Amino acid sequence: MSTIAGKLGGSKGTLWAYFPSKEDLFAAVLDDLTVSFRNSLEDALRPGRDCRTTLSDFAERFLQKIVDPYILGMHRLIVGEGGRFPEIGRIFYERGPRQVVERLADYICQRMDAGDLRADDPQQAARNLIQLTQTAQSLRLWGVVDTPTPELLHTHATNAVDVFMRAYAVLR
Repeated sequence: MSTIAGKLGGSKGTLWAYFPSKEDLFAAVLDDLTVSFRNSLEDALRPGRDCRTTLSDFAERFLQKIVDPYILGMHRLIVGEGGRFPEIGRIFYERGPRQVVERLADYICQRMDAGDLRADDPQQAARNLIQLTQTAQSLRLWGVVDTPTPELLHTHATNAVDVFMRAYAVLR
């Protein structure tokens, strides 16, 4: 907290007045990071488009965000410190991934009900699509690839959605 107060030019007392704990401060940082991310994903899942186009838009936007250097740094922090401070993993999950999975699952459930996707567990289907998409983030985290180009992100998102669509194709 001293380091943060020093960098912001304020006092620890002021910081503690706004954030009674480190967890509260971390949650506020995550809320700030995730609100625009969730809004972008919400826009991707807007109604009126075919399922593949919508999921491709979602996957590409999701991928663009998770390979961002700042988000990669946050991911490394959460994974690195999660063993010592499991509460940061839980805070992160509640503020980010859980909400993204729930919103994507809602969309997938609608598409399953409409007959565009095979009926199954929408939550698991949402996690499957996210995991297919996150492969590119892993390659970036491990240093296998540098900052991916927009074309590479588009290709990866398209491939992830292709696999997802085959897995959840309506059986006729």
